[in-house]
Amino acid sequence: MFTHSKNLKGLSILASDGEIGTVDQLYFDDETWAIRYLTVETGNWLVDRSVLISPISVINVNWESRCVHVAMTKKQVEGSPDIDLHRPVSRQHEADYFGYYGYPYYWDGPYMWGPSYYPAELATPFASALVEQAERRQAQSLDSHLRTTADVKGYQIEAADGEIGHVDEFIVDDSAWAIRYLEVATVNWWPGKKVLLSPAWVERVSWEDSKVFVATTREAIKSCPEYDESLPISREYENRLYFHYGRPPYWIAETKHQATFAQSAR
Repeated sequence: MFTHSKNLKGLSILASDGEIGTVDQLYFDDETWAIRYLTVETGNWLVDRSVLISPISVINVNWESRCVHVAMTKKQVEGSPDIDLHRPVSRQHEADYFGYYGYPYYWDGPYMWGPSYYPAELATPFASALVEQAERRQAQSLDSHLRTTADVKGYQIEAADGEIGHVDEFIVDDSAWAIRYLEVATVNWWPGKKVLLSPAWVERVSWEDSKVFVATTREAIKSCPEYDESLPISREYENRLYFHYGRPPYWIAETKHQATFAQSAR
């Protein structure tokens, strides 16, 4: 399901033995644009402490009751490694976190979640076998590439031939736990129009200049299918969007992977 990142804020996190807290921020990977962690405000339960929850632990999201069910206990969370969210989360902190929960490293593998496109698959024997193979290869990166969505909101979009708007919101896929689209407001060029851009088209992000550079032109963005946030994002709309930009859609590779995963899991 697609949702705005702002809709995740405030969701209750429910462990097997009670509520942990509520979602505050989203940490995403600026290389793959996967949501690596939800930061959780624990309120009076763990005073003055925020904790990280990996999507690997998420069982499901109940949008009607606005809660996220996770496969962990409150005692596990209480004993988890301390992480200072006022400083960048280092790869060593992540390694300690993953080691504590017994999760495979997402950075040891070729896909968005290491051996998989989906975090939920990392707990399966099939995924574990792939992790063992991935660990025999050199890790993709020794550095952490984590940013919060709040950091990037408002960044200017820089096309190949100039500025074209700013990042207004993020469209999150709560199955892959990935940012599928940047919602771009073009109010200074075409009042009232919003468009979507895939992170796959982002060439780089300049943290110093607060800009997102995309591999397309202003005219291509101007003439792309308009995004109506009052309507759900359909596959038909996504097809038109990718066809407009002449790019292969993300779901082709993911569908092939899911078929392979299903066959190997039998």
